[in-house]
Amino acid sequence: MAKDIGDSSSQLSGGLGSFLRKCLFSILSVGPLPNHIAFIMDGNRRYAKKHNMAEGAGHKAGYLALMKMLCYCYELGVKYATVYAFSIDNFKRRPEEVQSLMNLMLEKIEELLREESIVNQYGIRIYFIGNLNLLSEPVRVAAEKAMAATATNTKTVLLICVAYTSYDEILHAVQESCKIKRNEIEERNVSKVSNGVTEGAEEVDEIHGVIMHNVQGYCENSSNKFQVLNTSRVCDSVTRDEKKNEVVVNAVGGSCKIKWDEAASRACNVLIEGVEESMKKQWVLPPIKLLDVEKHMYMSVAPEPDILIRTSGETRLSNFLLWQTTNCPLYSPTALWPEIGLWHLVWAVLNFQRSYQYFEKKKKQL
Repeated sequence: MAKDIGDSSSQLSGGLGSFLRKCLFSILSVGPLPNHIAFIMDGNRRYAKKHNMAEGAGHKAGYLALMKMLCYCYELGVKYATVYAFSIDNFKRRPEEVQSLMNLMLEKIEELLREESIVNQYGIRIYFIGNLNLLSEPVRVAAEKAMAATATNTKTVLLICVAYTSYDEILHAVQESCKIKRNEIEERNVSKVSNGVTEGAEEVDEIHGVIMHNVQGYCENSSNKFQVLNTSRVCDSVTRDEKKNEVVVNAVGGSCKIKWDEAASRACNVLIEGVEESMKKQWVLPPIKLLDVEKHMYMSVAPEPDILIRTSGETRLSNFLLWQTTNCPLYSPTALWPEIGLWHLVWAVLNFQRSYQYFEKKKKQL
């Protein structure tokens, strides 16, 4: 009996709370609403220490706070929510703590895929953002499974940053941009290089033809002159003419050979210089543009955040979304992450609305 009364009271308070939230969100929706909110979930371990809880209990409490905050965001009309779940720097913690977090992550990923979970309730598509190869094999497989299972959901999006830092994201984007650009140029120029060598060979053949013609003409002209000379001097002595004949023939032959060697050497040099110059031009990479880098960012699947919330009063970004938060207000409540509630979100949205015009003007100036 007492249990039934307790359940009824819980349902009544839950229904009343849902109604009050709808009224509150209706008032907030009069002004501009954020499309994307990012969270740095700071303070889980301090929360556990503050309440004398066992190791790892603070992160479990933080997960419950996350589910609650996601419900508030999606009810408000926020489509994108990003959470900083695990940094690459967190791998430097004690191995026991890292393994405990991996186990908790695996457990919660599987929980998200259950039929009655928040994912199905709000039609959430899940992305795991970061260098997933750094995760343990079971967690990585579970993350890939969750992304595949929710790929058709379109209502809302949850981006979970694991094994992530902005430095790693920017480095990855630059490397991918260079790789793609290089592959495109190689595919485009392989045929050009081949054609260029063929054309160069044909050009040299043509040069050779001209040279051969000129050398042969020179030799023929020289021989004709010799014949004319030889005919005009019939009256000279035979012995003297034979000696002259031998000298002139040797001179003409030597001259022809020298000219041929010079021409062949010159033609080879032209071919080599032409091919080298062609290769230099074809393999120079064009500059990488800003759009090329942004296209290969891990976070390219979502727009830039409108609000960044970091709990525990810290104002550091801790290597999180450095590229994407240039024009994003930072809200830093003193509450630890497991203590975050509805009013913290409402206050963050009110601050966003108050500075909305300023940030929109800044975006247009870029």
